Amino acid sequence: MAQRYGGKYSPTPLPDDGRRPGFDAKRPSRAGGRVNVLFLVPFIFAVKAFTGPPTALGWNLAALALLIAAAWVTREGLLAQDAFDARKVARRPAFPRKIVGAVLTGAGLFAGGMVAAPGLATPVLFGVIGAVLHIIAFGPDPLRDKAGEGIDRFQSDRVAKAVDEGEAYLAGMSDAILRANDRALEARVDRLAATARALFRTIEGDPRDLTAARKDIGVFLMAARDATVKFSGLYAQTRSASARADYEQLLTDLDTHLRNRTGALRSDDHIDLDVEIKVLRDRLQLERNRTAGPDLAPAPPLPPQGD
Repeated sequence: MAQRYGGKYSPTPLPDDGRRPGFDAKRPSRAGGRVNVLFLVPFIFAVKAFTGPPTALGWNLAALALLIAAAWVTREGLLAQDAFDARKVARRPAFPRKIVGAVLTGAGLFAGGMVAAPGLATPVLFGVIGAVLHIIAFGPDPLRDKAGEGIDRFQSDRVAKAVDEGEAYLAGMSDAILRANDRALEARVDRLAATARALFRTIEGDPRDLTAARKDIGVFLMAARDATVKFSGLYAQTRSASARADYEQLLTDLDTHLRNRTGALRSDDHIDLDVEIKVLRDRLQLERNRTAGPDLAPAPPLPPQGD
């Protein structure tokens, strides 16, 4: 979403967090660049539809519609791919958008080829080449669920469902706060979303943490979404300073809680790892002493575990 410029010396400066709202230091989304070209090329057929012979009007308009649909479906598929890649545990997209985009591209080029060349051989060739090049350029959709090593299917499904639920609440908050027409609040909601996603990544790394964090996702984020909807409607009409302060305090409290929850879960994971390492080291030491034999000197102890 486009945002007006705001800087340190702007009348409405951005929050001093070192970056603009919504800025992501990661690579740009796949849904830019090449996919935008797919929206421009089909208009060649729009020009040809109204400048060519009347007999070609139907085929050219069909090619235009099919290629525009292919571009839109492909863009949605790339956005779904980005969301899939960003998670450690994720379910494959239920609808293979990029593959459907390739099929629609092939169909659109087939329709355009029916105008350019008589018969079926050349249009079919155009369609096949277009579909293949589309797959090469954008790749297929994820066809398998993604789960971390050592995580069974049941656990990964629970985590993926919980994360999808949390992402839906965050999306609802982001959409609702736009009604307030306040860039500082939009940035504040973005920071809360980043904190919540850090919790999501922690849960994906160890699904056992889901039970402890279930209330944070299913209750607190839902309540924050509902509060954002009510606040945005009120603030858009009244511009109440007290309502704004109360809402900001709510976001601050929730952000602090989620950060503390994430830190606690990571601390627990670290403790569990230390226990597992200690148990493993004790077993290795017993195995070394056992294999040394009764007539041999005991094996020297393992060096102390480093920090």
